[in-house]
Amino acid sequence: MPRRTATMLASTLVLIALLCAGVFIPVPYAEMSPGPTVNTLGDANGEPVLHISGRKTYPTSGHLNMTTVRVTGADYKMNVVEAVYGWLSHDNIVVPHNTLYPDGKTEEQSTQENAEEFSQSQESAKVAALKEENIPVTSRVVVSAVVKDSPSDGTLHAGDVIKEVDGETVQAPPDVAEIVTKHQPGEDVVFTIVPAKVAQAAEKAGKEPEGAEKVTIKTVKSDEGDRAIVGIQAGTDHTFPFEIDIKLADVGGPSAGLMFALGIVDKITPGDLTGGKFVAGTGTIDDNGKVGPIGGIGMKLVGARDAGARYFLTPDENCSAAASDIPKGLTLVRVKNIKDATASLERIKSGDTDALPSCSTK
Repeated sequence: MPRRTATMLASTLVLIALLCAGVFIPVPYAEMSPGPTVNTLGDANGEPVLHISGRKTYPTSGHLNMTTVRVTGADYKMNVVEAVYGWLSHDNIVVPHNTLYPDGKTEEQSTQENAEEFSQSQESAKVAALKEENIPVTSRVVVSAVVKDSPSDGTLHAGDVIKEVDGETVQAPPDVAEIVTKHQPGEDVVFTIVPAKVAQAAEKAGKEPEGAEKVTIKTVKSDEGDRAIVGIQAGTDHTFPFEIDIKLADVGGPSAGLMFALGIVDKITPGDLTGGKFVAGTGTIDDNGKVGPIGGIGMKLVGARDAGARYFLTPDENCSAAASDIPKGLTLVRVKNIKDATASLERIKSGDTDALPSCSTK
C-alpha cells in the first residue's frame, strides 16, 4: 500500500475513532435554550391563562408575554459533540450539570421544587396586582409543609393557620422560626392554630377563621446545628375578594410572577396597558410588588425576540447581563417593581419610548 494512502487511511480511522468517542463519552454538562413564550392576556391550550370571576373585567389588547427557558433533564447524558455544538451556538448555553442540578438533585425533585415556586409566584402575583390597585387582601401565616417523621408529623398539618407561638402573635412566617429557636432542643413549644379544614370552610364563607386550639410540640435538634426545630415550614395564605385562577401547564419556577401580576392589573382596570404593543418580560415578584432577578436571561431575550416582542421588561439586577447581548429589534426596559413596570407600559402605549428606563452593561 502506498505511504500516502496508508497515511490517509490511518487519519480517517483516527477521525472516526474520535467522532465515536465524542458521541459515546458523556460529559458533566447540561444545556439551556430559549423556551416558549405565553401571552398572559391570551389563551394557552384552549383556555384563558388568567380567569377572573366575581369582579368586572375589561378588554385587553397586545401582548404581555412571560418567557421560559428549556433545560436538559437531570438524567440526560450530554456527549462531547453536543457540548461543543452548544458552546458554538449563539442562542444556547452549556453549563456544568451541577449548576442546574446541585447536590445530585434528581429531575423529579427539581420538577417538584419548580412547581412549588411556580405556585408561590402565582399567589404573590395576585397579591401584588391587587395591592397595586389598592384592593384589600387578607393574609395569614400557615403551615405550608410538615417534614415526615418530625415532631410535628401527625400533629400539625399543611394549611393549619398559625395564630400564636408560645402566646406570641405571629405576623409573618419568619416569626415562627424565631420563636421556636429560642428554645433548647427537647423543650416544648405551644402553637395556637386553627385547623386547616376549619380555616378552609371559613375562607369559602368569606369569613376570618375561628376556633383556635393549642397544640404542644417537643422540639428536636436540627441536623444542621444545635438549634431547636419542630419540623414545619411556615408560609403565607391569602383570601382574595374575588376569584383569580392562573392556568398554565408544563411551566415551573418563580420567574413569571411579574408578567402574571401585570396581566391581572390589565384585566381588572379600564383601558389596556400595552396599547396593542408586543411586550414580553420576566422577573420574580413578592407580595409588595418588588421585582427580583431570574436565571437564563439571555435565553429569554432570544425567545421573546423570536416570538415577535419589541420590548422586554427586565429585572434591575439582570440588566447588566441582558445589555451585554441584546437581540436585534428588542428594547430592554429596566424594572425594580410593579409600579416601574406599569409606568413603562404607559410610556410604551403613548409612544414616549425615549423616557423608558434602559439597561446598560455598567
